[in-house]
Amino acid sequence: MQMRVLGNSNLAVSALGLGCMRMSFGDTPTDKQEMIDFLHASVDRGITFFDTAEVYGPFTNELLVGEALEPFKGKVVIATKFGFKHDPDKGPHPTVGLDSRPEQIKRVAEASLKRLRVEVIDLFYQHRPDPNVPMEDVAGAVQDLIREGKVKHFGLSEASAEQIRRAHAVQPVAALQSEYSLWWRAIEENGVLAACEELGIGLVPYSPLGRGYLTGKIDESTTYASSDIRSRNPRFTQDAIKANRVVIDLLEHIGKEKGATPAQVALAWLLAQKPWIVPIPGTRKLERLDENIGAVNVQLTADYLGEIADAMAQITVVGNRY
Repeated sequence: MQMRVLGNSNLAVSALGLGCMRMSFGDTPTDKQEMIDFLHASVDRGITFFDTAEVYGPFTNELLVGEALEPFKGKVVIATKFGFKHDPDKGPHPTVGLDSRPEQIKRVAEASLKRLRVEVIDLFYQHRPDPNVPMEDVAGAVQDLIREGKVKHFGLSEASAEQIRRAHAVQPVAALQSEYSLWWRAIEENGVLAACEELGIGLVPYSPLGRGYLTGKIDESTTYASSDIRSRNPRFTQDAIKANRVVIDLLEHIGKEKGATPAQVALAWLLAQKPWIVPIPGTRKLERLDENIGAVNVQLTADYLGEIADAMAQITVVGNRY
């Protein structure tokens, strides 16, 4: 597995990370031991970067990742997130809003350390900006945790360019996690990607395969359980799936020439954008993991990147991302 460094942070991780959310949270139940075995297999294949969050469950995903990766302590990088508040009286998914108050950040850090079975959190993201808490206060709270030896690196997720700059001025931001893929490229236009490059911040794209659509394995006959976010997603209506097929046609065309699948081309496109970009596709299947890892060896030349850029400039993707 190739390695990459997230910006100026010196945080070296595998060129592809692994999003762990759906291993214990989301649309379909999973077997805990199967997921532990899967995480072990991921490490065996060279994955060293794993993404979780307090809110996934809540709490259950961190517990799973912590148990599974404990044997590899010091050999893998675990990223987790703070920023939501929970009410245990609200049922199985008791998330009731945002909370990035410094005292809450520090409470979450202590709890995450225990659930993850580590002495220090490698990368601690603010999951979403909190309009009620200044970014300077958020960065200051994480800075305190870094000084105390409880956190190594500070991250943000879905922050604006202005918010990134404000936080970075207090405590250097190692990584920004935002949605970014061939069919969702807002950060190229809103200044976020430029801010990351200017400030030396690594980019960690989530949903790099468009919630599965860019694999080419979804068509108008695909259905989703009500618990699956895609059942309510405007990009996954039958009409949108059909209209957006032109994107898959492009990926299949490039893939045929490169001996790659649509998913591999989509991930290779991201990897080719900047050397400090590390996508974190999520999967629970070894065959999909192996397919994704194969993207690291798909080299898209400037000619191929230009062909993709020209084709995408003629395509209007149908449906909002949420």
